[in-house]
Amino acid sequence: MTVTSLHADSPLDSVPAERRRIAFVQSCWHRDIVDQCKTSFLDAITQYGYTANDIDLYEVPGAFEIPLHARRLACSGRYAAIVAAGLVVDGGIYRHEFVAQAVINGLMQVQLETNTPVFSAVLTPHHFHGEEHVRYFREHFVVKGAEAAHACADTVQKLAALSAAV
Repeated sequence: MTVTSLHADSPLDSVPAERRRIAFVQSCWHRDIVDQCKTSFLDAITQYGYTANDIDLYEVPGAFEIPLHARRLACSGRYAAIVAAGLVVDGGIYRHEFVAQAVINGLMQVQLETNTPVFSAVLTPHHFHGEEHVRYFREHFVVKGAEAAHACADTVQKLAALSAAV
């Protein structure tokens, strides 16, 4: 059995050039926090052979709008992967757990229906109050952006290799 792994110095030879594009969809609510994920993702993805020109950036009003946007992008056939980033907090009007669950279920449905991998950096904190949590989640989204870049690049390469082998 051969196990393929993506390392920072690995070329993307197994990924067809037309499928190297990645869509990054971000919600605009709490932009100052969620932008940290996008910036970190864009920095980290270059370690895997991608350039800024390989990434298309999209914005939607809130996290609830991400799955439909992701589905349209996946159905276009232009993207090897889609990354979603957002922050769903308890605003006191509705239960944020319902929104978060709808978003995550929607993203899973998109990837299963379209065969395009979708990566979630949509976070739902149990508690989000004051500057302390804002600072924490700004820093946490930096970590999540780098993790999403690794997972995205690794999965795209492995799926391309799997397609070539089948």
